[in-house]
Amino acid sequence: QVQLVESGGGLAQPGGSLRLSCAAFGSILSIGVMGWYSRLPGKQRELVAVLTSGSNTNYADSVKVRFTISRENAKNTVYLQMNSLKPEDTAVYYCNADVRTALTPRLTNYWGQGTQVTVSS
Repeated sequence: QVQLVESGGGLAQPGGSLRLSCAAFGSILSIGVMGWYSRLPGKQRELVAVLTSGSNTNYADSVKVRFTISRENAKNTVYLQMNSLKPEDTAVYYCNADVRTALTPRLTNYWGQGTQVTVSS
């Protein structure tokens, strides 16, 4: 079994910054795509940013230039640097990863528990 543990959420002022982290734990052999999604109450999760193992990225139009996704493969960790935050960035942010383990040789998709980001003055 794999656990994705997120940290770094909280309250920020408009124009401020936050850095989210997500570490994967378990008997991990390799990780493919890692990414971040956001969800507003009553709505489905939406893509914020994803990063492949080959360093290809994809961002939602609303966060391009302001957010940067990166990863440390040696630590099985993905980050989301959030700059120039806006009130409309307020949401629960979820980490997502495709992971291969000793028990599940195929890539299996996992979600973190979510971390709240609130942007308000």
